[in-house]
Amino acid sequence: MRLSGPDLGSIALRLTGNLPQPRTATRARFLDETGVEIDEGIVLYFAAPRSYTGEDVLELQGHGGPVVLQLVLQRCLELGARLAEPGEFTHRAYLNGKIDLAQAEAVADLIEATTAAAARSAVKSLSGEFSRRVNDLVERLIALRMLLESTLDFPEEEVDFLRQADVSGQVSALINDIGLLQHRARQGSLLRNGLHIVLAGQPNVGKSSLLNRLAGEERAIVTAVPGTTRDALRETIQVGGIPLHIVDTAGLRESEDEVERLGVARSWKEIQRADVILHLLDARTGATQADDDISDRLPAGVEQIAVFNKSDLTSQAGRREERNGRVTLWISAKTGEGMDALERELMRVAGWQTAAEDVFLARERHLMALEKALAHLRTAQAQQNALELLAEELRLTQESLGTITGEFTPDDLLGKIFSSFCIGK
Repeated sequence: MRLSGPDLGSIALRLTGNLPQPRTATRARFLDETGVEIDEGIVLYFAAPRSYTGEDVLELQGHGGPVVLQLVLQRCLELGARLAEPGEFTHRAYLNGKIDLAQAEAVADLIEATTAAAARSAVKSLSGEFSRRVNDLVERLIALRMLLESTLDFPEEEVDFLRQADVSGQVSALINDIGLLQHRARQGSLLRNGLHIVLAGQPNVGKSSLLNRLAGEERAIVTAVPGTTRDALRETIQVGGIPLHIVDTAGLRESEDEVERLGVARSWKEIQRADVILHLLDARTGATQADDDISDRLPAGVEQIAVFNKSDLTSQAGRREERNGRVTLWISAKTGEGMDALERELMRVAGWQTAAEDVFLARERHLMALEKALAHLRTAQAQQNALELLAEELRLTQESLGTITGEFTPDDLLGKIFSSFCIGK
């Protein structure tokens, strides 16, 4: 159990009968209001500001039984504590300057990481490496803004002064460096969110077999009976450290069966939300009119890969074709033939280009902030002869970057961020 706030020494004294030494594990008895022992365990006391939250922090380690734990919790509430809100400890650490906002988000990202690569990238952000890169850019912007502001006070010297300082070159260098950071952040966003892949096609083309092959275990029932899959089945795997969220859907066909019709309707909803659609077809028959009808209904703007399954029953195993930007593969979910090529295609669609060690686990708001900063810098680049406008665009660039670490972050966004944390973090 963890408590954080001012003057926790008095609570520790009344709860345990002693004031523990800071930063020392101390054996203690936990007492109720009459002095009767509730439990016996370990107490750790961290005096402000040398704690996670920057406040006094008291950690109680008991025997863990639910009744005993509830009694200790009730005693803490009687002594003036209250239950923590989701993410409140990390929120307080941020407000007290122990970590910045990007590091705070990395705490949740580390807990929620679904792959080892994502966890390692979250640790990098938690250690402050992402924030340091952003702060280095901000420092360069501040120096450039100071130069411009001082130049505005001496307009008769502005042209030569700015040329000597290579303002244009500095702006170009900032655009380049923010672009590189944006690329690494996009790769990190992919590590965090993964790719939503939907398996679509007629009944009995091997969608469930492909899901089982990708998952490495029997996750879906496979039979020769059309319509076996009635609802979407989901499985998350990782390829090259990237989480791939695979959804196996009901076979797309007209049916009199009410349950199957509902499954087909849900399949189309999943298809609309997909990042990638694997359109499965039977390699033995080739593309039929029903397959063409399905292809025509697939949403435009979503990457589609045509996958002819059961190629082990034909002479076309392991083939790959590309026409008009659309890739077609021949695989066998039964034997595994062509699966390496399918995984490579998924990595290509994902846009994975960087080693996992070189990325930062970024969120959508980080990407938006970097894109906004780049837009302001590009506008600034076109305002070289209008110093007031140039200075304003640089200010807006700094403000955009500042939202990443929390320097310029509205309170409503903070509430949204920390409400997604689990209680106790």
